[in-house]
Amino acid sequence: MLGSTVIEINGVFLGAAILVSESGTRRFYAAHDSVRALHNELLPDLVALQQRIRLHVRRPAYQLV
Repeated sequence: MLGSTVIEINGVFLGAAILVSESGTRRFYAAHDSVRALHNELLPDLVALQQRIRLHVRRPAYQLV
């Protein structure tokens, strides 16, 4: 996983963004229950993936523990 980036919010490990193409496309590997719905989601780049995860976690139904 040389092309992977750790995704965490407030020190909580949520998963990894795995580089799947030279164009920058990333696949999210979810490791935390709060983001399990996003597992294997593909986004065009790391910034888009991080933003998608932040928006998902901000929903009131999820609290990071």
